[in-house]
Amino acid sequence: MLCDIVLGLRDASVWMPQNAMKPAAFEYDAPDHIDEVLELLAEHGDEARVLAGGQSLVPLMNYRLARPARLIDLNRVHELAYIEEDDAGIRVGAMSRQRTLEHSVVLRERCSLITQAVPWIGHAQIRNRGTIGGSMSHADPAAELPVVARALDAKFLLSSASGERWIDAEEFFVSFLTTAAQTTELLSEIVFPILPDRSATAFVEYARRHGDFALGGAAAVITLDADSDVCRQARISLLGAGPIPERAPSAEAILVGRVIDEAAIAEATEAIEASIEPTGDMHGDSEYRCGLIGTLAGNAVAEANAKVATSR
Repeated sequence: MLCDIVLGLRDASVWMPQNAMKPAAFEYDAPDHIDEVLELLAEHGDEARVLAGGQSLVPLMNYRLARPARLIDLNRVHELAYIEEDDAGIRVGAMSRQRTLEHSVVLRERCSLITQAVPWIGHAQIRNRGTIGGSMSHADPAAELPVVARALDAKFLLSSASGERWIDAEEFFVSFLTTAAQTTELLSEIVFPILPDRSATAFVEYARRHGDFALGGAAAVITLDADSDVCRQARISLLGAGPIPERAPSAEAILVGRVIDEAAIAEATEAIEASIEPTGDMHGDSEYRCGLIGTLAGNAVAEANAKVATSR
């Protein structure tokens, strides 16, 4: 039921419960430091929700699909907003704004798939407030940043009053709007590993209008051999293909060990279309979306491969 209603919120005509646009009463905290946040989560657990950009949580609260008894506002926790590079890769604090990601020189030069994907997120006003941690935690399979995380094999740092733990992107996204984070845990950082030499990326999606929720999309990471155009590694992550951002292992296997030409891309596209069953809606049934996602994935592979093949 929740899944159906949230999907309905993407359309102009939606089911509106009584008292829509007015959230249920809640307590409000605005801590200044992450330690305070973790203490509040430890104390209130299931009753609390954290507020980052609010682009996803606030509408759910207004429609009373989310009714937290306590709201913990992260916007004063400035220590969670940073983009840094070290031996582990690119570290991004969970409160980093999407607009900051979009214009980051470090990301553009070292992790360009993020800067390729972020402009597809809503409009500039949305990206000014939206955060990377909020998008990941909301776990919408039609959102761009979770798809990027799967393609780049990102790692997530979950912090709590009792300690920290790391979890891979493959395990972080559990189901529609559901992650592996416990109610006492806060997603505090995402790490994106640096790609090998001779790698390139591409992100594509399709929406009825720019800024609308995408009907489908894909991210591709292609790595070629050092001295030839044979594919050494391929990663394909799909947007809108299922309840989580899906990888396409059968298609990836088709590409590895061969030169990526039209025939290879066609085979990979067929493998993707045979392996997914996307949900249909008023904008396109499952069969339409299946073909769309397969085509977009093929386009992403072709674009990434063309970038790296001409880079020698």
